[in-house]
Amino acid sequence: MAPSRPLLSPVAVATAVVSGLLLLTACGGSSAADGGKDDGTLKVGVLFPGSLSDDGFMGSAHLGYQRAAKEHAGAVEFSKVEQVATADYEKALVRFATTSDLVISIGGQTDADVRNVAARFPRVKFVEIGGPADGKPLANLSLYDPQQAEGAFLAGAASALLSKSGTVGFIGGAELPAIVNAAEEYSRGAEAADPDVKVLAPQYVGDFNDVAKAKQSALADFGAGADVLGQVLNLGHKGVAQAAGQRDGALIGGPIAHECGSDPAYAGYVETDIGAEIEYAVDHLVAGDWKAEAVHFGLTFAEPRNDIVLCDASDPAVGEKLDELKRKIASGEIRTR
Repeated sequence: MAPSRPLLSPVAVATAVVSGLLLLTACGGSSAADGGKDDGTLKVGVLFPGSLSDDGFMGSAHLGYQRAAKEHAGAVEFSKVEQVATADYEKALVRFATTSDLVISIGGQTDADVRNVAARFPRVKFVEIGGPADGKPLANLSLYDPQQAEGAFLAGAASALLSKSGTVGFIGGAELPAIVNAAEEYSRGAEAADPDVKVLAPQYVGDFNDVAKAKQSALADFGAGADVLGQVLNLGHKGVAQAAGQRDGALIGGPIAHECGSDPAYAGYVETDIGAEIEYAVDHLVAGDWKAEAVHFGLTFAEPRNDIVLCDASDPAVGEKLDELKRKIASGEIRTR
């Protein structure tokens, strides 16, 4: 599979929690959240718990939100809210559920709340993107897995192949099941590429967006001998890049790939199109064939949504090994979860 074309950073669109009330922004027509007229237009509400400008999971999802809004302009009215505190997830989901045909929740950190609200609104369709890979759908709740574990496997393989010290490490935003699983797959990928590689114990920052804490964790790993790090972070990856610059190390970025050389700390990027899952949900809503299901995207899906882009292609053996591992994942010879 050829490397995907690098994507541009999303433009931040500000929304906020003001006086305890969630202010929702809408695309096209009167806002469903503001009690817009019921004219037969389908209504979709999307909860982004993080920042749309995080250059990470939320940013990638927002790109798909924008594409879906453009594709279905006039037929679907979209509303969104971003940077929501954990205590307000349920409130945001309930407000969407009272005004929407489909509610989409981004990130496994919303799992408990989206399940609770979906059970309370059985006539509304719900989608959770990025929850537990082994989670079970409800009658009105679909679970979409972007296969972060698959991307982490590839990042681990790339880290091991690019490492000169023979030691690599992984930093996750929070010790959630999906992120713990990604850390395990990072280790598996590293060892599949180089059985002699040393993989440090994973570190969990406790916050996907805390740049300072991510930098501290990265400095600890570089101090322990690692020279290439993998990560599942949002804004926090900027801290890892800062540490890499100070310690002559490197990291594997993603899920949004940027032009190589724009920051020399990035040895490559795992590219995962989270937004394609928003498009998938809305396409099926419009077609009238949406159903509650567990869908695993990535290299085993009809249209692969995972790839890895290396910034230094001087050693063809590295790219060949990664292509071999991708083929094994796509064929099912290697299974990640």
